[in-house]
Parts: sequence; C-alpha cells; structure tokens
Amino acid sequence: MIRIISGKWRGKKIIAPADLPVRPTTDRAKEGLFNWLNFRVNLEGISALDLFSGTGNIGYEFLSRGADQVICIDEDKQCVAFINKVFGSFGKHHSRAMQARIPHVLSKMNQSFDVIFADPPYRFEEYDLLIKEVLESNLLHQESWFILEHDGTFEFEDKPFFFETRNYGKVHFTFFTKNQEA
Repeated sequence: MIRIISGKWRGKKIIAPADLPVRPTTDRAKEGLFNWLNFRVNLEGISALDLFSGTGNIGYEFLSRGADQVICIDEDKQCVAFINKVFGSFGKHHSRAMQARIPHVLSKMNQSFDVIFADPPYRFEEYDLLIKEVLESNLLHQESWFILEHDGTFEFEDKPFFFETRNYGKVHFTFFTKNQEA
C-alpha cells in the first residue's frame, strides 16, 4: 500500500497490484526526502522526472505537493499502466507515465526538469552511466536537483555536481546540482 504523506491528497492510500516488480521507497525515507526538498525547492508549479518509477510513489507525492507536471518512466509495462491509471484518478494535470529503457532514453528527451529522482533496482549496474546521462544532458537546468536513491554500498562523492548524501535507515539519497550557490 502506498500512502501520500503530505499535500493536496495527504493520507490518500493507493493499493498497488501485488505482482508489480517493485521495492517502494519507505514512508520514513520519503518523508525525509521531501523535508529536505521543501527546504530547498518550492514544489509548487515545478516539473519532476521520476525514473524507475515502480508504483509511482514519488511522483504522486510531487503532484500532491503542487508539482505542475510529473513524468514517470519505468521499464515495466505493468508499472506504467498502473501509474497512468492512478494519474487518471487524480483528475486533470500534465503528468504521464511511459515505458522506456533507462538510462538510454534520457539522451532522447528534450525537456528540462526542476527535480529528477531516480530509484534504480538495488542490483542496478549502470549507476555511472545513469549519472553521466542525467548530468551531461539538457534535462537539468542551473537550479535543478538530481536525486539518486541507492543502498549504502555505493558512494558518489567523486561525481561532478555532487552536493551531499543522506541516509534514512537502509535508504540513501545522493543529491546533485549544477547550482554552485545551493
């Protein structure tokens, strides 16, 4: 079960199909992430890109907190269908989910986002390529944030535009930004 923790749909519960191949971000980690974001980003009216979206958990939280547009990308067609169904239940907005292979689809996108969130499977082996594709693309503008969820076995301090890493139990978030004044 997914629970939206704040915003317009605070407390809304969404039941995801049991057979989705996902590992949703925990409520504790999600709350920590959005507390961190609220301190640095006005979420009202932003555009967000949610990579490896799974159930859409993070995307729903962005919409609930006032994002104008959320694009969710996942490789699994069942996840994409579920997210689009939930987006439809939220009414009119500029959000959608699409099926694509990540990170290879990123170079084909022609839009920039205020926040990009990526939660690859923990067995993911292409972190370096993912980080390179996001940071070297036009997906980020000068004030954007790229947030990477991962387990504690990875460290990304040596990557360009690294800002900081925070952990919430077993969940780690590494933050990147091109904004040198952040």
